[in-house]
Amino acid sequence: MQLTVLGTGSAMPTGTRFQTGLLVESGDDRLLVDCGSGVLHALQRTPVGYEGVDTVLLTHHHLDHVSDLLALLKARWLAGAESLTVAGPPGTASLVRDLLEVHDYLQDRVDLAIRDLEEGSFSLAGFDCQAMETRHSMQCFAYRLGHPDSEAELTFSGDSEAFTDLIAFADGSAVLVHDCSFPDEVDVSNHATPTSLGRALANADAEVGRVYLSHLYPHTEGRHERMLDALDEQYDGDVRFAEDGLTVEVS
Repeated sequence: MQLTVLGTGSAMPTGTRFQTGLLVESGDDRLLVDCGSGVLHALQRTPVGYEGVDTVLLTHHHLDHVSDLLALLKARWLAGAESLTVAGPPGTASLVRDLLEVHDYLQDRVDLAIRDLEEGSFSLAGFDCQAMETRHSMQCFAYRLGHPDSEAELTFSGDSEAFTDLIAFADGSAVLVHDCSFPDEVDVSNHATPTSLGRALANADAEVGRVYLSHLYPHTEGRHERMLDALDEQYDGDVRFAEDGLTVEVS
């Protein structure tokens, strides 16, 4: 299984990071997780392109996670693609229907399938998936993704505060991509900071492989080393900052 990080940014652009998007591949199976601003361009820079992804899995409905969704639908329609599946937390079907009412010329351009998900296990685009609700300002799911052809699994926190149950959800994952939106000096809820994430990683009864920090606000720029130092004071593990365009084998 292969992960390509399409966007590591947040709702406040830095000029160097697109908003949230992950491309997960195993053989011919492909899944796009979140579709924030810039993700469509980042996707087209990969060998897969927007014509090669017909399934989107949303963590939640904040704009920086969904703003390229209809842009993807339109690009696929213009390229001659015939279908798109969108899945996400409860209310995803209503969200997409409301967006299409605003942009009504996109109605019925492709065969559109929409799934509202609940916590628990499900299958999507050939992947074995699990969903867990996170601690965010709206309902948001973390996802654990595996594939029948892969022995390793990937967990993505979505947007969330750091807490031990979320780390336990990732137990055994080869890769954990986790929200670390702000440095410690920013007083914030609904997102993680280095010290809070480090404590959760250290206190959870779980083992994870490499941890990648994502969903980075401009406040983190120039502070990466300091943030890693703060996290290392709590947790002795392999933690790195994710960058747009990063591709890793989940193994």
